Amino acid sequence: MNIRSLTRGDGAVIGAAVLLFVASFLDTFDKSGNGAPNAWDNLGLVMSMYVGGIAGAVLIVLARALPQPLKFVGLDLGQIGVGLTVFSVWTAFWSTIDPLGAFSDEFNAADIGAGSGLILGLIAALVLAAAAVATPLVPALQAALIPAPKPQAPQPYGAQPPGGYGYPGAGAPQPGQPYGAQPQPGQPFGQQQPPAAAQQPPAPDFSPFWFAVPVPRPLFAEDGSTAPIAELAPGTWYLAVEQRGTALVAQTQDGRRGVLQDTSGIQRG
Repeated sequence: MNIRSLTRGDGAVIGAAVLLFVASFLDTFDKSGNGAPNAWDNLGLVMSMYVGGIAGAVLIVLARALPQPLKFVGLDLGQIGVGLTVFSVWTAFWSTIDPLGAFSDEFNAADIGAGSGLILGLIAALVLAAAAVATPLVPALQAALIPAPKPQAPQPYGAQPPGGYGYPGAGAPQPGQPYGAQPQPGQPFGQQQPPAAAQQPPAPDFSPFWFAVPVPRPLFAEDGSTAPIAELAPGTWYLAVEQRGTALVAQTQDGRRGVLQDTSGIQRG
């Protein structure tokens, strides 16, 4: 599971689910004394309004965090979760209008209204359903919930680190030394200085950089096939190694390379 793929909308869903769970232990309706029941005294109410809403939140977050979407009877887990949150609001609304429900024979209906458990549960269910429905539609809710750490400055693609393999040492010939001249101290005798043009290739127009995507986006193979080879997740930094028009050739953490065709709204590191 990739926790960094969770969005601000998912954070609102999680917070509302916690609030809904707390509300299930509060009084269902107002009543003098200590005899008012809570949602757990009414199986139908607690399963449809409270447990149903919490289960919907779990499915939404699970569908977002899994690397590959899971389906049940042809429906995505996130879609089923959104449906459960909407049903939770529907149950909360009518339960608030008729708070006594199955307890109407035990208590006098006069001067008895919805208790703190139903009122807080209705508010939590409304926030839960609103966040679940609005997250795919509102860009502000699609931002990463956990910001990714800033990466270090990228090293040019294919370059060797200082002192590594292929890096010229102190005894290497100096650029611009005329052909046939005596070698500098530390240069092997008889080694000829290659032309300066061969040592100084022209600087490329593109410099690799780190970037993050605002929403999950597919990464396609470099051969132009339409089947995605990976999905870039928000909150994770990827290295852009080449630019092809408006598209970028990106490299994932496991070394795979592909073409990111939609580069709108990316965050550069």
